[in-house]
Amino acid sequence: MTSSPEYGETWVYESLVGTVPGLNVSARMAVGIQFVGFEAAILVIAAVYDLQAAVLPGTVAVVVATIGSWLMVQFSRSVRELPTPEPYRRLLFGSSIDVVLGVFAFVTLVTYLFVADPGWSEQPLVTDLFGADPPVVAIWLALLVLWDVVYRIGTCWWASLVGLWRALVYEFDPEVTRRYRRADMINVGFAVVQLLLVPFVIGYPLLLAILSGHVVAVVTVTALSRRLQ
Repeated sequence: MTSSPEYGETWVYESLVGTVPGLNVSARMAVGIQFVGFEAAILVIAAVYDLQAAVLPGTVAVVVATIGSWLMVQFSRSVRELPTPEPYRRLLFGSSIDVVLGVFAFVTLVTYLFVADPGWSEQPLVTDLFGADPPVVAIWLALLVLWDVVYRIGTCWWASLVGLWRALVYEFDPEVTRRYRRADMINVGFAVVQLLLVPFVIGYPLLLAILSGHVVAVVTVTALSRRLQ
């Protein structure tokens, strides 16, 4: 059974792309625009303000967010092609908990970067990337890219939790179970991709622990749901 996306049963990312007036592009095109737009902005701002140290981490963050967008679409399509119970579908796509988790994580990250880290580190991450007097436009873009990454991390975590709930509540025939497991592995794949950010937080133990712990948690929860199915 294939379910067409309906309002209230899509990721926020999908809803935004699908509801912008006059915008009718494929998922592949939307992801391409996302990457090219962010990367061009990073290169221009780095050139104007001589922030070459921020180019590589910024590019990797954009790559992670872009892959996340693509895998979010692939995951949602895989789920909608299955005989999905309505409560599961609405909880996964329509609850907006993914946004809540993303906002919570983003606020925590901003607090760390601008309040906690300057007090703990000899060379705070923001200073390391943007200098002692960072340009406002560079910080604005950095926060926008970080939100893009963090929102998708929140979505990844929510998908794994709802997948565990699905495994506890519902039973499917072996073929459907196999296809659900395949969809869950798309989500795990995105969690693993987030490890590309590890080299840039090696000197920041708290960020490193949170990022690594998040990936381990997603893998663990998904493994548990696979075992229960």
